[in-house]
Amino acid sequence: MSNAIANWWRSYQFHTAIKKGNLRRAEELLQEIQKSGARLSSLEKLFKDKLQLEQTTRDYRQQISAQYRQLSQLRQQLEQIEPSQALGEISTDILTPEPEFIEFVSKNFKFVEHDENMLQCTGIDRRVFDDFEESLADFIKEEFSQQSRKKNFHFLLDDAINDINRLKGGQDPQYRFELSPHIYLMRYFLDNVYCAYLAWFLIYKAGLLPSKINILDIAAGPGTIAYGLALLLQSSNSFLPAPPTHVSYYSLEQQKNFQYRGLQFWRKYIEPQETATNAYFRFDTSSIFDYDNQSARIPLNFFNLIVISHCFFSDSEARDKSIAVYNDIFTNCLQENGHVLLIIQGKKLFKAYGIRQSESLTQEESVVKKFVEELGLNLVWYKYLTSTYRREPIPDFGIFARENLPTQKFMSPLFRQYFKLNFDLNYGLDDYVILAKK
Repeated sequence: MSNAIANWWRSYQFHTAIKKGNLRRAEELLQEIQKSGARLSSLEKLFKDKLQLEQTTRDYRQQISAQYRQLSQLRQQLEQIEPSQALGEISTDILTPEPEFIEFVSKNFKFVEHDENMLQCTGIDRRVFDDFEESLADFIKEEFSQQSRKKNFHFLLDDAINDINRLKGGQDPQYRFELSPHIYLMRYFLDNVYCAYLAWFLIYKAGLLPSKINILDIAAGPGTIAYGLALLLQSSNSFLPAPPTHVSYYSLEQQKNFQYRGLQFWRKYIEPQETATNAYFRFDTSSIFDYDNQSARIPLNFFNLIVISHCFFSDSEARDKSIAVYNDIFTNCLQENGHVLLIIQGKKLFKAYGIRQSESLTQEESVVKKFVEELGLNLVWYKYLTSTYRREPIPDFGIFARENLPTQKFMSPLFRQYFKLNFDLNYGLDDYVILAKK
């Protein structure tokens, strides 16, 4: 192939990569074009300038990070001399955001802030999530190896799959079948941990993550929220000089099998880690709809973070009842300056108000505020986390996912085997992360 043809082909591939939003491939191709000695096009020069600006920004943030560490050391020295006067009004109970770690997450997850409230994420921290996913796949394989000895294994499997698939039709699963936890772990757990990781990161970035966290996780399932926090701390290990020293985690969940499987995997994967979270677990196996009879169990005014992740019902009657219960829990159990973290799928949020999700920022803000106010809360901030570049569905999402989103390479073979589908899974997002206060 002549140099002219080779240069044209590289330039064509570069323009295609830019058009598809595949910036990593575009960067690789730009390096090849520069090595070849070919003259850069206007777009290639612009992209080169962008990369140089990003490198300059990273260098600048590293300098800021070093200054933050020096400031932290100075604070510690002042604390030893005269703590009450040295820190004044500075709170030592909140983790100081580390610019170097923020830059690390932003780059690895390929953040694109399309506007103030919409954050596109098409990357992942492979160091942490690959190991986590592989261990989860091995855990499920071991469980299925034992379960498959039962004569009715395939019937149990079909019942659980059919129940979980109710979500596709906008219905609420019962989650009561013997293999429901396993099917949830296969189908939705990784995506939801991925989202929880980013939710905790946004709280940390905003300077609102306590060093000692008391969490009430309502409708906790297998502890998805706890796993998201544990993986975030695992990612931050080489960046944060003083990670949280203690996590008190209270799981309120109706299905004991979910709690049990979640705890099994936690003990097998999280606890053996050198950077394991120092967590105290308490499990309350009861329905939120029986809150009046169970409320005495839940500590009053104890939690600085109450979380509801994806437990917002499609059925209108169940939704109204749950909102009344949530209001009571926030009133009775949240500390005076505590926060509430709400995570809800985009389609479900808008469907509850009979509105179709659109690109309208005014409509979005109105819906989010109405949702928060119904829960008796005041909005602090919110972000729409998405894998795509729009709020509305995009055409050919499957093609977009294969070309741009991280693959679940260890879980996909299990998914193909048991769900009988012919495609791989990708990590994806379509969730509103909302922080609120009383």
